[in-house]
Amino acid sequence: MEEPVQTYTLTINGTVQQISATPDMPLLWALRQEVGLSGVKFGCGAGLCGACTVHMDGAPVRSCQTPLNSVGNAKITTIEGLAGDPLGERLIRAWLDIDVMQCGYCQAGQVMTAHALLRETPKPNGAQIDAAMEGNLCRCATYPRIREAIRLASGQEAKA
Repeated sequence: MEEPVQTYTLTINGTVQQISATPDMPLLWALRQEVGLSGVKFGCGAGLCGACTVHMDGAPVRSCQTPLNSVGNAKITTIEGLAGDPLGERLIRAWLDIDVMQCGYCQAGQVMTAHALLRETPKPNGAQIDAAMEGNLCRCATYPRIREAIRLASGQEAKA
């Protein structure tokens, strides 16, 4: 039996949004299909690749594995919500300066995870960067440039 459609009130990138969906709809699909935020990507659908990473009350979560009925009053931030955020702007600038992207598909999830890392650990060492980023996969293998961009955004000297 299909679950009934319900209305959810979510705060996404600082804006209150009304979404009508079934309770088990993944946050990923609500963001992409109902709100029109295409920065969050579908990768594996199992929470293993990180392409769908968004922040829920500042913590990185896999939106493909987060059902709408679990969001509650949490504030959701997507890559689009980092515009105007000083740390987000530094990360995006570093990503561009280091020329991190090849295909770019995973990069929104990479930036969202890096943002959460730098908010908690403003000057991470290599091991901390590796630990925070290990759940985000990049098929183009730009890992050395991702690490360098995170160091650059944190104000440290970049080292590949």
